[in-house]
Amino acid sequence: MTTKAGTTAPVLGVRALNRATLERQLLLRPARMSAEAAVAHLLGLQAQAVKPPYYALAARLDGFTPEDLSAPMADRRVARLVTLRSTIHTHTADDCLTLRPLVQAARDRELNAFRKHLTGVDLDRLAVLARALVEEEPRTLGQLREALLAEWPDADPQALAVAARCRLPLVQVTPRGLWGRSGQVTLTTAEHWLGRPTRPAPAPDDTVLRYLAAFGPASVKDMQTWAGLTRLRDVFERLRPRLVTFRDPNGTELFDLPDAPRPDPDTEAPPRFLPEFDNLLLSHADRSRLVPPAHKGRTWRKNQPFRVLLVDGFVAGLWKLDDGALVVEPFDTPAKSRREEIVAEGGRMLAAMHGDAAYDIRFGTVRG
Repeated sequence: MTTKAGTTAPVLGVRALNRATLERQLLLRPARMSAEAAVAHLLGLQAQAVKPPYYALAARLDGFTPEDLSAPMADRRVARLVTLRSTIHTHTADDCLTLRPLVQAARDRELNAFRKHLTGVDLDRLAVLARALVEEEPRTLGQLREALLAEWPDADPQALAVAARCRLPLVQVTPRGLWGRSGQVTLTTAEHWLGRPTRPAPAPDDTVLRYLAAFGPASVKDMQTWAGLTRLRDVFERLRPRLVTFRDPNGTELFDLPDAPRPDPDTEAPPRFLPEFDNLLLSHADRSRLVPPAHKGRTWRKNQPFRVLLVDGFVAGLWKLDDGALVVEPFDTPAKSRREEIVAEGGRMLAAMHGDAAYDIRFGTVRG
């Protein structure tokens, strides 16, 4: 492949891509930064369930405790809402107010799938009514659905709820999302919860640069996979003079920031315990930089992802907490030295997440 300057872009092998991605994902060594700063750097943490963002930060941050994320969430400096790939993410307040408008096109596509169930529904009026309802007091989707159904009794109730969710930036209010607390999903608008207006949808250029800083080097398709957006080629072309380019082993063009870290492929990568839904494994169209071909498809069953173990930087097994034990399920039998490293990292993770609670660490068999 030849760049626009006429020179051949250098090739980055799988291990080089692996180490570069792990470095930017704060996974080569525990980072010394606040949970809020890490959430900003990573452009959010996927959060369909409450606990995964906490385990994601425990794998990345030096000295992390669950309170380090709960506190800014309780203070409304961090919040949970639907953004990237139309899934729930934990974002900083600033990103709640900017990334959500950026991905509105994806929410519009989602809404289009329900249009036939919304005949006769004025969507602009629905958004106004839904906003008034959830800003009066946080409401569950069921409560919101019932209130909207009273206005449009012939519409499909589920479609009405989807329309509200797609037209408005709805935040899950606390105590939902706080560590060790329970609470049903209740919603209000991001503007109301955070006390400031949503900003106009930004030009995607800055987000492309931030994505590369956290996930690069990457292709256009990689970022489109991460964001759930299409037609980003023109943005990358506009930014090309500010970027450097490489090729992956298959010849795909990769873009990167000139000064971004690209460690030696032989850099040590300690074991890491990642939660289900970790964005490390969901943010590239080509995941071979992290998932060896032999293990492709082994981290999911139907629509349910498993918790993943990284060894030497690559997916190497699964893990779970079961009956007072951390059960490690490697895909292949690890050497004694690797086994000791896995146990040590498991102990670090357990100490961060569960304090003085007593957990055994044992090795088991991968689920069928």
